[in-house]
Amino acid sequence: MSLDRTDPEGSIAVAAKAYSNWGRWGEDDVLGTLNFLDEAKRREGAALIRRGVSFSLSQRFDMDGPQKGWRRRTNPVHTMLDTGTDAVLTGQGFPHGIGGADDVIAMPLQCSTQWDGLGHIFDHGKAWNGRPAEKVVTSEGDLVTGIEHMAPHVAGRGVLLDVGRVIGENGELPDGFAITAEHLTATADAQGVSVGRGDIVLVRTGQLARVRRDGWGEYAGGPAPGLSFTAAGWLHSTEIAAIATDTWGFEVRPNEFENAFQPLHQVAIPNIGLLIGEMWDPDALAEDCAADGVYDFWLTAAPLPITGAVGSPVNPIAVK
Repeated sequence: MSLDRTDPEGSIAVAAKAYSNWGRWGEDDVLGTLNFLDEAKRREGAALIRRGVSFSLSQRFDMDGPQKGWRRRTNPVHTMLDTGTDAVLTGQGFPHGIGGADDVIAMPLQCSTQWDGLGHIFDHGKAWNGRPAEKVVTSEGDLVTGIEHMAPHVAGRGVLLDVGRVIGENGELPDGFAITAEHLTATADAQGVSVGRGDIVLVRTGQLARVRRDGWGEYAGGPAPGLSFTAAGWLHSTEIAAIATDTWGFEVRPNEFENAFQPLHQVAIPNIGLLIGEMWDPDALAEDCAADGVYDFWLTAAPLPITGAVGSPVNPIAVK
């Protein structure tokens, strides 16, 4: 699709109409593109486990994360409620010498590796499937498409598209690099892997590797490589179940229009119904894939079933 950098409103409207999945799975649907991930697709994904080697695709959850407080997003605060010291000095009121430790964590649900739920983004007051946003998400949470509905479903064939390694230099794309459908297709071809219905796609840009080396900097909300707005058609036509990146915001930043904020989100989530992951860590998996030439695997990435949440932390596990 073409892109008029002076007209985000018009471009979003055209893409939203062209790639809408409203009504595709009925008026009561709460899963969006996860409907593409069926039992046959899970069997296909499970058959990819041959070596038994596994990889966590999650960043850490601690105070040393990238968040800087924008929209009240902070890094996790981890507090111990009971410690070994408590057990030794007080006995904690337990019999026969048993002791224990307990802890609590306070954090925004989208402060580290996470999924954006279907209630996370609206388009002109409309949530996924054309529902009025004010009736879907209230102060009590997402009353319709809460992320708990997705918890049983996010497991199947995962595909790594290492665009940083194939298209970039030294395994990394520069900030502001817009990944087009052509880049995604060229990466899949170079890796000898297919992408299609029901797949969970992981796009590696290399930005996370760079900030690990150089410091967080503006990782949270600043310039970044990411999906081009023009890739909306690819996201729709491939019929993938979900997609995630190693960046804070999934799409290229600065965004490709003169005055816009996350326009691809506005098309992908409320109109396509696409499950989007951000801040994933594909680096160890990518090294293994480059070594053995196998870029598809079993992937399980269930969100926490937090009732009414519009996003969730996740520890994705890839198994080859």
